[in-house]
Amino acid sequence: MDVSVLFLAMPQLTKHLDPSPTAALWILDSYSFVIAGLLITMGALGDRLGRRRLLLVGATVFGAGSMLAAFAQGPAMLIAARALMGFGGATLLPSSLAIISTMFAEERERSRAIGVWTAAFSGGAAVGPIVGGLLLHHYWWGSVFLINVPVVVALWLAAPLLPADSRAPDAGNAPFDLVGVGLSVGGILGAVYTVKHAALSGVNATAVAVGVLSLALLVGFVVHCIRAEHPLVDIRLLRNPTFAVAICTTLAAMMSLAATTYLINEYLQSVTGRDPLNAALLGIPMAATVCAFSLGSARIVTRLGVRGAFITALAVCATGMAVLQWTGVHDGLWAFLAGTTIAGIGYGTAFSLVSVVAVGSVPPERAGAASGISETAFELGQALGLALLGSLAAVVFARTLRPDDSPYRGTLTDAIAEAGGNTELVETAKSAFMTGMHTALGTAAVILVIMAVVTTMVLPRRTGTAPSTS
Repeated sequence: MDVSVLFLAMPQLTKHLDPSPTAALWILDSYSFVIAGLLITMGALGDRLGRRRLLLVGATVFGAGSMLAAFAQGPAMLIAARALMGFGGATLLPSSLAIISTMFAEERERSRAIGVWTAAFSGGAAVGPIVGGLLLHHYWWGSVFLINVPVVVALWLAAPLLPADSRAPDAGNAPFDLVGVGLSVGGILGAVYTVKHAALSGVNATAVAVGVLSLALLVGFVVHCIRAEHPLVDIRLLRNPTFAVAICTTLAAMMSLAATTYLINEYLQSVTGRDPLNAALLGIPMAATVCAFSLGSARIVTRLGVRGAFITALAVCATGMAVLQWTGVHDGLWAFLAGTTIAGIGYGTAFSLVSVVAVGSVPPERAGAASGISETAFELGQALGLALLGSLAAVVFARTLRPDDSPYRGTLTDAIAEAGGNTELVETAKSAFMTGMHTALGTAAVILVIMAVVTTMVLPRRTGTAPSTS
């Protein structure tokens, strides 16, 4: 809910805080970068300290960060608040999935429960923009962050209904892998920073230096986990081709979804001139299909098998991205509705399937660490989608708007404001944005198709349910 509301609020936020294009992407990305860097650590920490305890502590931090974000006085303060929210959010995802794995030991029940868990994401995506649109219609942009506070309070009130705290049986005996924590956090944060920096500023000495360092840290992390007696992550999980495909599918699908959600909200508000509430209502069909097919993914796997379900989900997502190429400045609403609805079918199936595979591939006592890997892929995919595909759209927009001069450094909102009511200049800016959006979404479609081909080659033809590596 929080992420979808922020996408909706970005046009108003940009007008009031006036962030640079780089700062605007950091406002979106800082949450995902921090959460990506800490998910593996928090998953393992929940296995040791107790999943319910970590869930409640993380929710409190998340709520505090939301309050700080709501009253941010500038881009830097908002970026810091989003980072604090990422710290809290990193505890919520692996803890909740691990709690589900201990509540539902039987595979069919667990798959159904994870479908509900996945549908909660899309349900939040559906409800968030509607509530956010109403708030933005009556209040200032910061009000959208206050949505999180009553949810956190409700979680604390409902805490007694959760099962008794669970943790890994050997949690008290094995030392916590602090070396693995340092290597994983440093490597992941360095990698996403390098990608973002290179996408926005080009490949320079800073990008190369940080990239080399992050690569060395990630290689060191893998080597350490292979050799350590009690590693932060059991690298052997990635030897399972189904689990490896699930992680890569998550990256590809989340890159596509994050870029799509960000760009279409900008399209609906800044290009077609719709208000936030109207834009939110037009986003409901995609959220509804994600929700419905998250709940129905178990039936799809029964009919097609894991391999067939993965391939079909990726192909459907790519088809939705292709249909969105028919959107235009003055027409193409049908393409928007059809493309996002089709893509939602694929996303719902893929995300639920990925979560089932992640939790089902390990014994319950390692569920936190395994779901940490899975959720890291979710958050990395979102961060990379905004950093790579979002930056690609921005670069194409800038070079299309000013093909002969130095590239334009502002956003579409800036370009429209600078046009000063000149209809021709406004139309040129909107057309340039559409070119950038179509390029980014077309690239996302190509990535999804490549992943579908890789899945076809890697997974055996008879892949029914997620095999266990326990």
